[in-house]
Amino acid sequence: MTKDEELAKYLSIIEQYKEQLNNLEMQSQYIQSAVLDYNKAKITLENLKNTEKDKEILLPIGGSTFVNATLKNPSNVLFDIGAGVIAEKKTEEAIIKIDKKIEELQKTQERVLAVMQNIQNSSAEVSAKAQKLLAESENE
Repeated sequence: MTKDEELAKYLSIIEQYKEQLNNLEMQSQYIQSAVLDYNKAKITLENLKNTEKDKEILLPIGGSTFVNATLKNPSNVLFDIGAGVIAEKKTEEAIIKIDKKIEELQKTQERVLAVMQNIQNSSAEVSAKAQKLLAESENE
C-alpha cells in the first residue's frame, strides 16, 4: 500500500469515527431528554399524591401551557407499561417504575459515553498515525 493510499484509509476511518460520534451524541441527548421527562413526571406524581381528591389544579400539557383540571383520584395514575399499553397503577408504584426507568436510562447513558470515549481514543490514534505519515511524506 502506498503512503497516499494509507493516508486516504486513515482519513476515511477518521470520518467514520466522526459519524459514529455524531450518532452517539444524538443518542446521548435523547437519553438526557428522556431522563428529564421522567424526573418531571416523578416530581409531579410526588406532588399530586399529597393533593386531596376533587382539588382544582393546573395541569401542564407542555410548551409552558397549562389547563385547569380537577383531580378525581390522586392515588391512581395511568401508566404506559410498554408497547402502547396503558395500565392504572397506584401512584407509589408508578413512582417506583419511573425510578427504575431513570436508572436504566442512566446506565445506558454511561455505556454510550464509554463507547464515545473509546471512539475518541481510537480516532486520536488514527489521527496521530496520519500526521506521522504526512510528516514522513513532507521530509521526502
